[in-house]
Amino acid sequence: MLSRLLGVEMVVDVAPGVQVWAEEIPGPGEPVLLVMGADAAGLTWPDELVDRLAERHRVIRYDHRDTGRSTHAFDEAPYAIRDLAADAVAVLDAFAIDRAHVVGMSLGGTLVQLLLVDHPDRLWSATVFCTASLQGDPDLPGPDPALLRLWGELTDERDREQELDWRVEHWRLLNGAGVEFDEAWFRELEERIMEHSGREDKPAAHAAAAQDGLERDLTENTVPTLVIEAPEDPVCPPPHAAHLASTIKGATLVRIEGMGHAIPPALATPLAEAILAHTAAVG
Repeated sequence: MLSRLLGVEMVVDVAPGVQVWAEEIPGPGEPVLLVMGADAAGLTWPDELVDRLAERHRVIRYDHRDTGRSTHAFDEAPYAIRDLAADAVAVLDAFAIDRAHVVGMSLGGTLVQLLLVDHPDRLWSATVFCTASLQGDPDLPGPDPALLRLWGELTDERDREQELDWRVEHWRLLNGAGVEFDEAWFRELEERIMEHSGREDKPAAHAAAAQDGLERDLTENTVPTLVIEAPEDPVCPPPHAAHLASTIKGATLVRIEGMGHAIPPALATPLAEAILAHTAAVG
């Protein structure tokens, strides 16, 4: 079951007329900023993971623009993916955080790579997983065709129950076959995100956001960086993680067996342990 964490909520101005919702979960150590993937609210970071990280760190998660309780206005005020990286810095500023350990999943891993280049002075460490290198490689495998077909339905009209069913099926494919799929847990997660957001439609703005300015060179990186390999990831399958680690100077590669492109309860603890081992080594 999902627990309800008691955190401090904040609304952060990131651009004229644009605000993002953020939540701080108190903890004893240096702050950890969690940066979620495309079109995913901050509550997609499961409480099981956040609770474990909060045993050692002050943890902050937030809703990207056009997700959760943040401003939904892409059609009126379009932005680029790189602007979402600037939003992460604005969240740190709002909580008066000079430096943080930053963790990014999927698109969040892209944003963390941008932070490594543009704002290394704001990072104690970086952890990225289920993401691709900003340097790219045309020979690496692409997403599972079944996912591509499902993504073609992203903006189709659905009522609430149909939308829940679609999201659960999406998680089923993302979860992969490495660990048993907990359908009830993912359905409860999405019900909670709908309640948090006050919306039942599937966010889709990030797929339309401009992607210019994303090609970066991390061969001179100075921030301790952990790359986590998810061997069952249907979006960025192996050897994406190994390639990513090879493009970031000094990066460490750790494999979590059974992990796909999701954080089910069975993997929250090993994922937390990998992150905490990295932050402890840096500290």
